[in-house]
Amino acid sequence: MSKIRIGTRGSKLALAQTNKVIDLLAENGVEAERIIIKTTGDRVTDRGLHEIGGFGMFVREIDDAILRGDIDCAVHSMKDIPAERPEGLLTVAVLKRDPPYDYMVMNEPVENLKIIGTSSLRRKAQLLRYYHDNKDVRIEMLRGNLDTRLSKLDEGLYDGIMVAEAGLMRLGYRRNGIRMPVDLFVPATNQGTVAVVSRDTPILREIFAPLNDEASARDCGIERIIMEEVGGGCFTPTGIFCQNGHLIAEVLSLDGTRAERVSGDVHNPEEAHIAGIKLRTEASELIAEAKLALGAYE
Repeated sequence: MSKIRIGTRGSKLALAQTNKVIDLLAENGVEAERIIIKTTGDRVTDRGLHEIGGFGMFVREIDDAILRGDIDCAVHSMKDIPAERPEGLLTVAVLKRDPPYDYMVMNEPVENLKIIGTSSLRRKAQLLRYYHDNKDVRIEMLRGNLDTRLSKLDEGLYDGIMVAEAGLMRLGYRRNGIRMPVDLFVPATNQGTVAVVSRDTPILREIFAPLNDEASARDCGIERIIMEEVGGGCFTPTGIFCQNGHLIAEVLSLDGTRAERVSGDVHNPEEAHIAGIKLRTEASELIAEAKLALGAYE
C-alpha cells in the first residue's frame, strides 16, 4: 500500500487529530494523505444532535466511504463512534488518551454564570443537577464546531460553555475556565480519546498497531462494553468513565433531578458486562423516560 488515505471531517479539531495520526505514521515510515468528508452533522447546526441522528451520524457517512473504498481509514474522536459497527470495519488503533474531563470555558467569574451553552444531553443534565438550587442559571443549546462555540461565547451569547478539555488542548487553545470534577461531571464514553477505524485487513492492522496504546484501549474498551449494555444511545444522559480500571458510570434523568450510578474496580470484559447490566437494570425507568420524551420509540 503506497499511501494511506485517511478520511476526516473538516473542522479544525478533526484535522488536528488526523494530522497527529499522519505524523505518527510518518515516524514509522508510512506515508498518508487526508481526505475531507463533509457529513450531515456538519451541515445541519440549527438543531440538537439527538434530533438529527445523534453523534453517530458524524461517523456513519465516513464508514460508508471506507466500505466503498473511497478511503482506507478514518480518524475520529472515539466518543463519537457508535456502539453498533458495520461488518468489515475495525478500530485498529486507540491513541494514548488526552485529558478526558469536561471544561467550563468562561469570560466571567464562575459566580456570574447565568447562561451556559451545550449541545450534550449528558452535560445539560449534569449542569441542571449541579445548579438545581440556583434557578437563575439557564442551560441552552449550543451547536457547531469548537471554534463556532467559542466565538458565540466571546460574542456574549453565553456566559459559559461546556466543552471537552481535550479539544482545547489539541488545538493549543488556552482559555479561562475550570476543569469539572469527574465525580460530578462523569465524562462521556471514550471522551478524550482518538481512534482510527479502517477496513479489517491484515496490512492495515499491521500498519496501525504501533499507534495503539494498550492502557487507553483497555479502559475505553470497558467503557464501550458498559455503554452497549446500558443502551439508550444519544437519547439518554449517560456518563461512563474508566481510569486504570476504576469505573464511574451513571444515567441521569433529562432534568438532572434523578440519577443511578455504579462504581468500583473493573478488570476485564466480563466484569464490565456485569457492571453495565447492573446500571441498565437500575436505570431502566430513566432510560425509558428519556427515549419517550425525545421520540426515540419507533
